[in-house]
Amino acid sequence: MDTLLHTPTSMAKRPCPFSSATATTAATMSHNQVDNLLQTFLDLADSPSLSIDLSFERLLDLSPRDSDQSLLIDRALKLGSILVEAGKRSSRKRSTQHNSLFWALPPDLTIKVFSMLDTQSLCYAAASCSMFHKCAMDPLCYANIDLTTVVPKVNNAVVSTMIQRAGKSLQSLKLGIVPGPTSSPGSREALVYSIRNSVDVSNFSWNEKRTRQGKESSILSRSCLYPLSGDTGAAGTLLRRLHLYNIERMDIASLCGALSACPSLFDLEIVGLHVELRQTLVSVSTSCPLIERLYFESSKTGRDESLKSPTCVDLVNNCPNLTSLALRGFKLHDCKVRILVKGFRKLKYVDFSTSYSITGNFLRNLGGSTGGSLLEVLILRDCMHLREVEVARLLAAVLTGDFKFLRHLDVSNREGLASEGDWYHRCYSLSTINIKQVLEARPDICLLAEFPPDGSELNSEVSLPSQLSSHTSDGSLFMSTSESSYNSDQSSGNEESRDSGYAFLEESSDEVDFLGV
Repeated sequence: MDTLLHTPTSMAKRPCPFSSATATTAATMSHNQVDNLLQTFLDLADSPSLSIDLSFERLLDLSPRDSDQSLLIDRALKLGSILVEAGKRSSRKRSTQHNSLFWALPPDLTIKVFSMLDTQSLCYAAASCSMFHKCAMDPLCYANIDLTTVVPKVNNAVVSTMIQRAGKSLQSLKLGIVPGPTSSPGSREALVYSIRNSVDVSNFSWNEKRTRQGKESSILSRSCLYPLSGDTGAAGTLLRRLHLYNIERMDIASLCGALSACPSLFDLEIVGLHVELRQTLVSVSTSCPLIERLYFESSKTGRDESLKSPTCVDLVNNCPNLTSLALRGFKLHDCKVRILVKGFRKLKYVDFSTSYSITGNFLRNLGGSTGGSLLEVLILRDCMHLREVEVARLLAAVLTGDFKFLRHLDVSNREGLASEGDWYHRCYSLSTINIKQVLEARPDICLLAEFPPDGSELNSEVSLPSQLSSHTSDGSLFMSTSESSYNSDQSSGNEESRDSGYAFLEESSDEVDFLGV
């Protein structure tokens, strides 16, 4: 035991039992001798700790030189660390053997159970024992990868490892920062987030955020999606669901490259990425013909007006299976929105919340055979230029029997609806339509129409009939950048598309459906 603890580099002033010859002898000891010596050493675990401390102090006294004492202490710590690791390793091995004997499920069922876990729980299970680790390495366990967090702590290497483990089994991938839970479909909170304002949505201080920004190990970059197209695009081939949240370093080239590797995609959700609407929709139209759900929320509310009418037409023609469409926070014009709503024959869910320039004119003649007849959810919440008269016409159409499948309608506006002649003049109630009559005729509809009373701050109580299902709307849920741009936009909201060759798309009640889909 003493030989294992210390081998001096020089002769001490007092006689010392250690020598280089002793160390050489220890190195050449037989396995039995080492085993016996280790057994003797381990038996000391039952001895009082005080006696072991005194014994170690005596050994130190035999080495009066400071360097020899330091070497002895280092070797004691090293030996203790080696024994601790050996004990942990053996404990895990025995636990694995025990689990293999007593775990109720065979490996294939264990893998099936693990495949139902969220990604974080799967990692915890894999770290618990070797048997679980082996099962957790099966590609089926990584078919649905969810690496979303509330603060930056996932890097490109983690994403790459997960995608490689999944291989061709990958079906769903969710990445990025989601600041908080979502609420009901009618009042879904803005998910746009940035590291710069992350202090508002978590308990981390700004200094911690700033420190994290400098650590590449905790930030996703534009290359985080490269594994989808790597290895001849095997991982992205069968990917069905892709959700990306607030990845600030993502650019349009990287996003389009990833989409081109995902021809089977049917669910795409993009929130807070600094990518242009038009280019993204062009990529979706070109690469994702099977898409059924598209949710796109702008990172800069009201500033992206890149969408062109030809892009809308191509999207309609190339993605005929779309049933759910959300374009939130973009500067959209009624003529382009009308192309989308009328063109997608299977469309059931529409959300243009916080979209600019929409007046509601696109709603005319919808709900019948000309398009929009299958709509179940229509959300126009906080659309700055939404007119009271257009909402009234929509509700009148509901009364006359159009929009038979409509179950959820949200026309709430935290600044009131725009009047017909001047959008600066705000209306704070639907005085032109009998809300009670609508609810009596269609009791199956959840109608949300929350407005600030007489222009004051919006209250949690809404002065509408009791049958009306209402929710509290809190303006503080929106980012400060959205607030400033929302209130400063002074466009008329009545602009029409000026795209060459599409001048005939001026809105009218007898618009010809030219899409041919």
